[in-house]
Amino acid sequence: MHYTVYCLDHDGMVDRRLANYDAHKAYLGTSPAKMVISGPLLAADEQTMIGSFFLFEADDIEVIQRFNANDPFNAAGIWKSVDIRPFNKRVDNR
Repeated sequence: MHYTVYCLDHDGMVDRRLANYDAHKAYLGTSPAKMVISGPLLAADEQTMIGSFFLFEADDIEVIQRFNANDPFNAAGIWKSVDIRPFNKRVDNR
């Protein structure tokens, strides 16, 4: 099953994101599930980071929930909200 993880930052978190980026990136490398895609969500200016998006492949949602809960961005209080949902991938044009 695929799972989306959609995280929105508290306002004004760009500097805190950058300060915690190396730890976040290293942590993503330890994922117990296959990470299909990931990257920052951007504001309308298409430059300012305002959140994070991930698409995982895993056997159950609890694996993704536990992994996300321990992400350094979460520990640093960057994310205002985190929404994790099952995703039925029907088209993949990569």
